[in-house]
Amino acid sequence: MGMETGVGVDVAYYAHGTAAERWERARQFFDAKEYATAARILDALADEVPEQVAPRLLLARAYYHSAQLGRAEAALRKVLDLDPVESYARLMLGRTLERQNRPDDAAPHLRMAAALNGDFTQA
Repeated sequence: MGMETGVGVDVAYYAHGTAAERWERARQFFDAKEYATAARILDALADEVPEQVAPRLLLARAYYHSAQLGRAEAALRKVLDLDPVESYARLMLGRTLERQNRPDDAAPHLRMAAALNGDFTQA
């Protein structure tokens, strides 16, 4: 199967290099607010290192900021499967669910995030 012009180059670019190089590239795109591009790099990277929280959490953030809320939710749930007390992931999941007009689903995650951060006024 031949590569389409542009698309094949992009795929090769996103997949090029060591995991550390791709992580750095993804962070640069994220920092530049190129969230969809960062997500394309991080999607494969997160699957390569499924036991690591950081790539999947940054992937979730990239999805959230590029309004891919269903994907953000799925990535955040995977982070929480790995680390149930990851407070930032709990907070982001709550906010992601809120943005999807699911306040009842969001509330327990937001309360848990507040409790994990020592903010018992929200709990």
